[in-house]
Amino acid sequence: MTKYDKFLAKVLSGRSDSNIDFNDLRRLLESLGFAERVRGSHHMFAKSGVHDLINLQKEGRLAKPYQIRQVREVITTYGLSVDSEE
Repeated sequence: MTKYDKFLAKVLSGRSDSNIDFNDLRRLLESLGFAERVRGSHHMFAKSGVHDLINLQKEGRLAKPYQIRQVREVITTYGLSVDSEE
């Protein structure tokens, strides 16, 4: 199990929404195949085949809890998983 698999499990569990590191979440989305575009404080993620756009903003070093819930919903709706290339 890779570190991204473990982090994905943490995000999907829903027990730590208020304690998810922003940069870890960014790296997870990139490992899921999302492309990042930054406009000011907004980090937007898009992926081919996924119709939902993910928009993240930092709150200190952490991601905002409601954004974690949105990420979890996109991951479960589209059945995304981490490619094991490490």
